[in-house]
Amino acid sequence: MAYLNALGVICTLGAGKPVVAESLFAGDDGGLRDECGWVPARALPLGAVRTPLPAVPEALASTRDNRANRLLLAAALEIEGDIRAAIARFGSTRIGVVLGTSTTGVERATGGIGRLRQDGAWPADYRYSDQELGAPAEFLAEWLDLSGPCYGISTACTSGARALISARRLLQMDLCDAVLCGGVDTLARLPINGFLSLEALDAARCEPFSRNRRGINIGEAAALFLMTREAGPVALLGGGASSDAYHMSSPDPAGAGAQQAMRAALADAGLDVGEIAYLNLHGTATEHNDRMESRAVAAVFPQGVPCSSSKSLTGHTLAAAGALEAAFCWLSLTDDVGAHRLPPHVWDGVADPELAPLSFTRIGDRLPANRPHRLMSNSFAFGGNNASLILGHVATTEGAA
Repeated sequence: MAYLNALGVICTLGAGKPVVAESLFAGDDGGLRDECGWVPARALPLGAVRTPLPAVPEALASTRDNRANRLLLAAALEIEGDIRAAIARFGSTRIGVVLGTSTTGVERATGGIGRLRQDGAWPADYRYSDQELGAPAEFLAEWLDLSGPCYGISTACTSGARALISARRLLQMDLCDAVLCGGVDTLARLPINGFLSLEALDAARCEPFSRNRRGINIGEAAALFLMTREAGPVALLGGGASSDAYHMSSPDPAGAGAQQAMRAALADAGLDVGEIAYLNLHGTATEHNDRMESRAVAAVFPQGVPCSSSKSLTGHTLAAAGALEAAFCWLSLTDDVGAHRLPPHVWDGVADPELAPLSFTRIGDRLPANRPHRLMSNSFAFGGNNASLILGHVATTEGAA
């Protein structure tokens, strides 16, 4: 069994578990604000992190200083005590790092390329390594002086979820005793303009599953878990992944790959669909994703399941999304103050009659009392890439709620 013993998180909802949890469960979409300068001649709502970020340690500043690593460091500092205790217990060779990312430090690199085109020469501080997909994992390992398995995963918007699945595999294969896993992505002109060219960006706050949905908002985040085999507050009960390869950027309209990933996660966890108490939807608010996902969820959960998309609160954090939304499930499962509140589905309430109906959560909804709590989180990506995770209370693995 793999346990998610500690969580560090930062996104547009705030920095740290208490702040993020209160904003999440209150349905606070105030973090999505219009920003200028990212695309030509227009402002867009973006989920920027506005909390001051920690400086990269001086010893690594000349090689590793970029916004992605600062976001990651902010998440890591929240659980540094747990990490240092794991290093002392298991040793630096037995701790791995697996991180999902797609942007890494590409925004910093974009500035360097702009200087090249303008001045005819690379700026002195340009580093190609800022673009490398394994760079955030390497930064974390260097900062902590870890020498276990260390790599990045970049499967677009499933990256963070797949990092958790890969981390659990390292534990199962006894290659590690603990793994730092999750995802990080930053706002960057390259992906934002890419989504603009696909006509996939909404000029207002996104409306997942609404008849009025017009596309996504982009956000940034870092979510970092410490995963071990030692019992902790939340267990990673199951994980499933698939790749239907339907189209480079559009999902299979019937959601065959999405259904396969959800069913694989259920089988991996040894659970029936009726045992899932909540589903965090991928819910990007694009025309094709929401149609596909509503069909897939209706097929897998014919009796319905409480569900929500949190992207109208955070924006789509790309490669970090799978880890961030798993973190939201973790926060629900550990929410002792609010009796296990659920992330609400914040939207305009205008249902699309062409979509399969879903049971959306509202502000104040909670996990049911006196039953085991098992939560699912979906992530889907370009190329027909799909991942589904199931998290639950440790006690559920021992026959108690």
